[in-house]
Amino acid sequence: MTTKPPADPPRPKPADAKAERETRLAAALRANLRRRKAQARAREEAPPQPPGQEREES
Repeated sequence: MTTKPPADPPRPKPADAKAERETRLAAALRANLRRRKAQARAREEAPPQPPGQEREES
């Protein structure tokens, strides 16, 4: 038996698309802020490196 792929959902109305985009961007912004705060905390807690040594960025 063959299965059909799911039908494409109807295209969202422009207002819905804008709201969806705003929600996605807001979530990305919050995730970025959390990541940057975590990096800043890690830098504060890390012991100072001797001059001339490069820190590894991940």
